[in-house]
Amino acid sequence: MVVLAASICTRSGKPLLSRQFRPMQRSRIDGLLASFPKLIPANSQHTTVETNDVRFVYQPFEELFVILITNKGSNILQDINTLSLLVRLISSLTPAMSEPAILHHSFDLLCAFDEVVSLGYKENVSLSQVRSVLEGESHEEKIQEIIARNKEAEAKEELKRRAKQLEMQRREQQRLAQAGRHHGGGGMGGMAGGYQPIASPAPRFEAPAQREYRTPSPAAASKPVFKGSGMKLGSKKGKQSDLISQLGHEAELEPEPEMVPEPELEPEVAVSADVLEKVEQDDIHIGIKEQLSATLHRDGGLQAFELKGDLYLTISDEAYAKTSLKLAPNDYSDLQFKQHPNVAKFGAGDKVIALKDQSRSFPVGQGLGVLRWRLSTKDESRVPLTVTVWPQPRGDGSSDVAVEYELEASHLALKNVVISIPIPPNAFPSVTGGDDVDWSADRGAFVWTIDTVDADSPTGSIEFRCEGDADDFFPVNVGFAASGSLANVDVENAIVGGGDHAFSQEKILTVDKYEIV
Repeated sequence: MVVLAASICTRSGKPLLSRQFRPMQRSRIDGLLASFPKLIPANSQHTTVETNDVRFVYQPFEELFVILITNKGSNILQDINTLSLLVRLISSLTPAMSEPAILHHSFDLLCAFDEVVSLGYKENVSLSQVRSVLEGESHEEKIQEIIARNKEAEAKEELKRRAKQLEMQRREQQRLAQAGRHHGGGGMGGMAGGYQPIASPAPRFEAPAQREYRTPSPAAASKPVFKGSGMKLGSKKGKQSDLISQLGHEAELEPEPEMVPEPELEPEVAVSADVLEKVEQDDIHIGIKEQLSATLHRDGGLQAFELKGDLYLTISDEAYAKTSLKLAPNDYSDLQFKQHPNVAKFGAGDKVIALKDQSRSFPVGQGLGVLRWRLSTKDESRVPLTVTVWPQPRGDGSSDVAVEYELEASHLALKNVVISIPIPPNAFPSVTGGDDVDWSADRGAFVWTIDTVDADSPTGSIEFRCEGDADDFFPVNVGFAASGSLANVDVENAIVGGGDHAFSQEKILTVDKYEIV
């Protein structure tokens, strides 16, 4: 029960990255990976293949393979579980499953492999634990950064106070000078009218140029009065930027370098359909793929909803090239259908997919898109999954956030559901409610991952506490992949030569955009 190596290679067997957990020569690994693509049977839906010495447990991922090389006595169920965790790690660490992305993030991937497998045996770790180890964030370092920012803000406030003091002194100096000039002009007017000046000491006003105001030296200046109480982890957002802005408007004592803010990264919630179980294909295979794009209001209601679907027909045997398909009699009134140019339009009765020209045949050995549909609606009942986020401010700059989801489309089985909630930069969320939940805080987002949401487990909830106001936790992004058709498009019969024939059918729903604003 030993994992010998974890590797990523191309479809042709070119190794991109490999981590050996037992002593093995590189030439041995190169030879195994080069021979691996030749061992996969054509049109095979299995994810394991064996040789005389080793077993390959693999998963196709776009144009690449993620492979575990194990001995033949290894537990296949544990190996599949290990492979699934590695695939999820690769998806979270690389922006795209491509050769340049794998090579660019190779060091991070190797470190992740070492956290999952040690000396050939899987460690008892989750995705969030591995990502926390890889990030290596220091809580003490973040506290020191907050202390430094607070001290800088207090110093700016003291500079602002001194600038106001100098401005008041300058205005007082101007006022005294103007009063002196006015008094001198009145005396001259009295002497011109024949009056003798009164023999009494008159007040003397010094000219402004004869008085000198200087900023006291640091040694003679009194200690600055710092407002606040040092470090404040719960301080309100934007305090520092407001101080700098006010100081810039009222006094320019020292030029400050321009601070260029770091760009905010959008959390990625795209979920690949590779997490779904594959369907073994028959000679007549039907693939139904739908993509959902929806924007929902946080208080309820739909801002936008669009569902696009495609039906693909794959014929493996030339004897079935003149197949016609009959859709199940469901309610398709909300759907806008569009057929392939060579496919006949639907009639008034049953919806049948057949060629216009009966003398022609469907292509053999390749998938052909024969039908498309589109659904655009404002009906909130069409939403497959409702996610509710309730932020409750606590009055100290932080909020209690309650998150709840509920499956509305009970005929769907959602896999790898990811709910991403934005949080303020440098915030430290803590979960206060919810048992055995998989969550992480990364790239300015609180990410909650649920493996499966189906009719057996349709609801779930979590509560966490975090700095920020109510609006800081929106928009919320959701991602998932599902087995099934949201529009209930289903093929009832495959008709060949006037009779029904067996066929396989695979339905996949993915999310292009699922946002709560």
